[in-house]
Amino acid sequence: MPRAPSAADRDLWSRTLSLLLLAFICYALPLSVLAALPASQNGQPVLRLQGSNTIGAKLGPDLIKGLFEAQGLHDIHSQPGARENEQRLIARQADGRLVMVEVAAHGSGTGFTALKDGSADLAASSRPIKDGEVASLDGLGNMRSPQAEQIIAIDGLAIILHPSNPVGTLSVDQVAQLFSGEIGNWAALGGKPGAVRLYARDDNSGTYDTFKELVLAPGGRTLATAAQRFESSNQLSDAVSGDPNGIGFIGLPYIRQAKAVAIAAGNSQPMPPSTTLIATEDYPLSRRLFLYNQPQPDNPWARALIDFAHSPRGQAIVERNGFIAQTVQAVKVAADARMPADYRQLAERAQRLSVNFRFQEGSATLDNKAHRDLGRVLDYLKQHDKLQGKVVLVGFGDPKSDPQRAELLSKLRAMAVRRELARQGVLPRDVTGLGDELPVAANSEDNGRIRNRRVEVWVY
Repeated sequence: MPRAPSAADRDLWSRTLSLLLLAFICYALPLSVLAALPASQNGQPVLRLQGSNTIGAKLGPDLIKGLFEAQGLHDIHSQPGARENEQRLIARQADGRLVMVEVAAHGSGTGFTALKDGSADLAASSRPIKDGEVASLDGLGNMRSPQAEQIIAIDGLAIILHPSNPVGTLSVDQVAQLFSGEIGNWAALGGKPGAVRLYARDDNSGTYDTFKELVLAPGGRTLATAAQRFESSNQLSDAVSGDPNGIGFIGLPYIRQAKAVAIAAGNSQPMPPSTTLIATEDYPLSRRLFLYNQPQPDNPWARALIDFAHSPRGQAIVERNGFIAQTVQAVKVAADARMPADYRQLAERAQRLSVNFRFQEGSATLDNKAHRDLGRVLDYLKQHDKLQGKVVLVGFGDPKSDPQRAELLSKLRAMAVRRELARQGVLPRDVTGLGDELPVAANSEDNGRIRNRRVEVWVY
């Protein structure tokens, strides 16, 4: 006779059945069954997203459609809004009820204005929130907190020319001189003689704000009044690619038929707007793309969209839109004789992860992106069995009067990252600091010094 199952057998079967049931619930059923979100009522949108054209033109709508799909909605489509650069994303729940989201893409500044007056639930921004906007929105909470500030993608400001223009490399200062009108003929830069024609985004654009901050402001310059201004990124890019004497600045996905040049900052090597250099934010004109919400959002669709944007499915949509996803990858770096000896050895024997840890301004505290990146790096190390003795952390900084102090501070930054990773069971192979070696930005400005204070992650 078969023996009766023991208590241990029954417990094992019970746990196995529970796991199978949980797997069925999580993977076989749509997210809408797990966490149903409310439908639109009286023709009102469930979510209003306003701000950056860089995000709102296509990335934001595609993330919303992806969230709709994850929620198990159907009949997903878009309709033009009341004005240019506005649209509605519409879908239906299983019971036929309508779900509608409104997107307005008139520039980053308009998003923060809309948060303040209550006409938006989320602000899309292609530059960090300004001090004045933080103060204006103080009633909503701390808009720089990790709960409010969400970095959903990395982008690079490409400096674009007509494909026939022979100029292939520019320094940030040369770009500033061109757009301020100080350099007015391409012959001054080794190009074909011809008057430089400028193409720029409009005043509401976060792209323009970023350009001002990274390019014009360090030298106290302003944009030349002769520049043609555009609300649409696509229209600007197409105008440059049709003008042999044109130059413009644009988000990475909008290069289209134009030619992007390599950019140098300070003593850095010229860098093209490549995926890896933008992912690590080493490229001089790289920038973060943000969603901002009140720290304790009362709109469940706002929280759902933020969570979806951070998820692997959301980051895949980021990548498909031409931006740089924050998915961690290992990249082989070519060794160079100009590298410090220890760093060159790393390049020869190890791989660099596509993420840099950076810090809050004037602080040894990791910034909001770095806190998210800790989880991403940890996931990568677990998946590739690199938790023990396979990681090297390399800290960098800006120059100090005493080079030994610069080296010490850079190592302390790397040790701060080590402490965070050690809490999750990571035992690094080595932690080192290289001081002010290998700058990626000019140390003459605060912004550049902040970018140079970073920690790289290498794996064997």
